[in-house]
Amino acid sequence: MSATIRIGDREVARMGLGTNRLADTPANIGFIRAAVEAGIGMIDTAHSYTGGASERTIGAALAGLRHRPVVATKGGFGRGQGARPVLAEQIEQSLSALRVDRIDLYYLHRVDPDTPLEKSVELIEEYRAAGKIDCVGLSQVGVAEIERAQRIVPISAVQNHFNLAERGWDEVVDYCAGQGIAFVPFFPLRAEHRALADIARRHGASPSQITLAWLLRRSAQVLPIPGTLSIEHVRENVAALDIELSDDEYAALA
Repeated sequence: MSATIRIGDREVARMGLGTNRLADTPANIGFIRAAVEAGIGMIDTAHSYTGGASERTIGAALAGLRHRPVVATKGGFGRGQGARPVLAEQIEQSLSALRVDRIDLYYLHRVDPDTPLEKSVELIEEYRAAGKIDCVGLSQVGVAEIERAQRIVPISAVQNHFNLAERGWDEVVDYCAGQGIAFVPFFPLRAEHRALADIARRHGASPSQITLAWLLRRSAQVLPIPGTLSIEHVRENVAALDIELSDDEYAALA
């Protein structure tokens, strides 16, 4: 199993950090820096997280660092927010909060029911063409929506709700694997399975680590982003990259 994945022109560790509860505090600035030192490959945030505090904290924590993980953010979450002027304002705010001239990975957070997907993606592509966004992603989308977006801009990542208990996006996982698109499952640790405890004991690991190991085995294009505010949990999550499930163990969790 490969412990790395390519996002754009960068090779990064296949373990990320979700930051939807990250507040703008000195302690959390230190936490983000410690998470980078622990070896995470991606930090995931959004314009909407904690009223913008998540992006500001990440921006402050990474300012001046030479070796940075991929920082992914998202915009256009609510109804009407996929419209060009609204989405453009959110992109500008994210650039400022993250203290960057170019965002590593920018997702359309949701397809706006009031705005055609193509219109939102065209705006993001304009920012990419201007050098203000490197890679483009989509969130909570099916294969048809990915293909529509790909007619406008290369899609580098798809972020959907997927874990041991939630398998509704299996087709998208397989499509991303075939296309070389990173599949980034959110809420990756939500799982209940009778086999977890026994497999965890055999590996001297936690059930959460086995849950992550299953996701990593599911496809080489999977990069989970478990959310936490604990550096101990971050280190535990990164250590899951070293767990190799046997064929029988993987099948037992299917």
